[in-house]
Amino acid sequence: MSDTPAAPNPNVGPQGTGEDDNAPSMSVIVQYLKDLSFENPRAPMIFQTPGQPQIDMNVDVQGRALGPNQYEVELSVAARAATDKGEAAFVVEATYAGVFEIQNVPQNQLEMVMLVECPRMLFPFMRQIVADATRNGNFPPLMMEPIDFMGIYIANAQRRAAGQAGDQPAGAQPAAPAPADG
Repeated sequence: MSDTPAAPNPNVGPQGTGEDDNAPSMSVIVQYLKDLSFENPRAPMIFQTPGQPQIDMNVDVQGRALGPNQYEVELSVAARAATDKGEAAFVVEATYAGVFEIQNVPQNQLEMVMLVECPRMLFPFMRQIVADATRNGNFPPLMMEPIDFMGIYIANAQRRAAGQAGDQPAGAQPAAPAPADG
């Protein structure tokens, strides 16, 4: 053993965690089922209808600030199965949400974190909820395919930019998108 103290490590924060205290971070505070609805409007006749139903599914993500560094993100799914005659076999609607603590993320990247990374963490739970609801309705479980939240975010940002550019006078620069808060 040496009596000479070791040189301080510049990469170790005050708590000695080895992590930079200004590094971006995201953690889940709580996650929960906010809304769930399952309808089987043609039961029991629908179970005598031959053929595979056509599935129409919509997914939505919303985010809002709750307080300093805390944000609620909601992942909503609405799925409708219809027979070849257009009659509803089932309708399932669900909203699964989480409260996230997001720190040290630049303001211009906060919207992307809320609309891409947060729903990516919520998605497996939503997928299970939808599958269980349809199975409990006596249908095969509806197993949602993975969703490319980044691809959707980029497409929506491009659409917004194209819409803003079309509304600007010639030579004007489009405004930067506002952070998501609701």
